[in-house]
Amino acid sequence: MPLPIEDYALIGNTRTAALVGRDGSIDWLCLPRFDSAACFAALLGGEQHGRWLIAPAEAIRSVRRAYRPSTLILETDVETDGGRVRVTDFMPHWEGRSDVVRLVRGLRGRVRMRTEFTIRFGYGEVVPWVQARDGGLLATAGPDAIAFRTLIPLQGGDDYTTRAKFDIAAGQVAAFTLSYFPSHERAPLPLDPEAACADTAAWWRDWCERSTYDGHYADQLARSLITLKALTYSPTGGIVAAPTSSLPERLGAGRNWDYRFCWLRDATFTLYALLTAGYTDEARAWREWLLRTAAGRPEDLQIVYGIAGERRLTEYEIPWLPGYEGSAPVRVGNAASTQRQLDVYGEVFDALHLTRRAGIEPGGHAWELQRVLLDFLESAWDEPDNGIWEVRGPRRQFTHSKVMAWVAFDRAVRAIRRFQLEGPQERWERIRDRIHEEICRCGYDAGRRSFMQEYGGKALDASLLMLPLVGFLPADDERVRGTVEAIERELTRDGLVLRYSPDHDVDGLPPGEGVFLPCSFWLVDNLAMTGHVADARRLFERLLGLCNDLGLISEEYDLENRRLVGNFPQAFTHVALINSARNLSRGGGPGEHRGAKVQESPTRQ
Repeated sequence: MPLPIEDYALIGNTRTAALVGRDGSIDWLCLPRFDSAACFAALLGGEQHGRWLIAPAEAIRSVRRAYRPSTLILETDVETDGGRVRVTDFMPHWEGRSDVVRLVRGLRGRVRMRTEFTIRFGYGEVVPWVQARDGGLLATAGPDAIAFRTLIPLQGGDDYTTRAKFDIAAGQVAAFTLSYFPSHERAPLPLDPEAACADTAAWWRDWCERSTYDGHYADQLARSLITLKALTYSPTGGIVAAPTSSLPERLGAGRNWDYRFCWLRDATFTLYALLTAGYTDEARAWREWLLRTAAGRPEDLQIVYGIAGERRLTEYEIPWLPGYEGSAPVRVGNAASTQRQLDVYGEVFDALHLTRRAGIEPGGHAWELQRVLLDFLESAWDEPDNGIWEVRGPRRQFTHSKVMAWVAFDRAVRAIRRFQLEGPQERWERIRDRIHEEICRCGYDAGRRSFMQEYGGKALDASLLMLPLVGFLPADDERVRGTVEAIERELTRDGLVLRYSPDHDVDGLPPGEGVFLPCSFWLVDNLAMTGHVADARRLFERLLGLCNDLGLISEEYDLENRRLVGNFPQAFTHVALINSARNLSRGGGPGEHRGAKVQESPTRQ
């Protein structure tokens, strides 16, 4: 039985990642990439689907864990009647290798320990051929192979699980390493676990020292930046939405999706988060990934791509995995890649405009690509689409999609004015103004004093909190204020924001999901931009309290069961956290760059 999501920690090497439970079990690991088939899939099933446990073989009195400061090295201290041990988990950041290292160090007394190692390639389906080797095991199945090395004597079992028990006294260290390699190649050379730990700590600390952020909430922001870096696929610069698949948005409801891909929608927010913290290299790599990925016919632009820009993300279900806490189906791939979502054009333009403002000039073909995209958008912006929430029903005239089409033309006009780029400025200005007028006329309900989810509709949508964040209208515009008040009144539960009303059939799926945490951060931004900073700060700190003990957070929160839900950790939520912290700090966040400045004022009555 997997643990609550909050009980998992992330380790990674900027090519793939693993989830380590508070109980000492690695329940999720995909090798060699984020989107590769899992070799530990107990997170979505049981022990028989693959995991790696290291834990005391005696009663546990307490467990305390933390990341080593400014790193992604996890340290878990476990206390028993016999003593105390520390398990250190990390993935070395070495190019060309995919390793997991686990060190068990005695801190006090003597503790009886055990390890259980169950490899199942192919998302828990494939039992490998395991051979004993000096200092460990070699597990092979098809194209995949793993070298498992330790000086601890191992014992195989009839259930195809390798086990061992060992004693650790104060001052002693037992080391375990897992190294992935293609089965047609030689196993990588053994590594020195202690040296690898020192090198990995130095790498992460050097990276963290590059941060230029010196505002409020620095510790939480730093942890979110480390998480974003860990979710970056370093060979291409793409950033996955999450390292997991099919963690449910509602337990048992079938809202289970594969998030191990890169959404264009995240581009602008991610770039702000990286650039405002001084990480220009990462922003440049993400920008280059975006340009390569968006290249091609403009009508073929997708909302989501693979980590190297792959377009085919065929979605299918895995029947042999029962799902997290029985929440089937387990899905691989994402059918949303075939949807039309017009808002992504605005996201691309906003992202590229930001990089120019930051002094990172896109390559020579960037403006040519943008002009081609706008040629298409001129004739497509008024068409219905699937919207930001990727509805799987009929396409609609979503207000947010129109707003982001406005953003595309607005940023193009700004680019001509500010950077002296060539283009039909007057024509684009006319289209921009036409879109703006239509949205204000067709998307706004004067009787309710609010913009609505779709033209002529009666439903609210939290995506409308983006109106001032992208500069469509000032945050103090009465129509924006009315929209924010309506969302607070009708779409908040216990102060947190739903994407849309649970009574309104939007996506054609069974109703009910958790509150949507990025939208809750957008409410923080709206409050801050209108001067209600005390209210914004209270909500922000409430959201920080939903992070687990390691500072990690998912996409949604289940108020009824008081637990995180959805894929974990979620990059978009961490990005929203970073940007809200900037808006609440010394300015210079998205609210200032795109719209009204943050100003202090008394708390709302």
